[in-house]
Amino acid sequence: MRLSARNQLKGTVVSIVRGPVTALVKIDVGGQHLSATLTAEACDELGLVEGKETVAIFKASAVILGVE
Repeated sequence: MRLSARNQLKGTVVSIVRGPVTALVKIDVGGQHLSATLTAEACDELGLVEGKETVAIFKASAVILGVE
């Protein structure tokens, strides 16, 4: 599959917290954790389980940064 999104981060699923409708999936990307919320159905269709390799794909018109 070819995608126009250029922001792609490869990682490994480290945890999945399932609710009745959604799943919170955390992936390890080079020692940093990234969280994604998706439907429980999509989680099942993708076969996501802890330890599975995955790719987080971003397509956004804006990125907001902050500093303290």
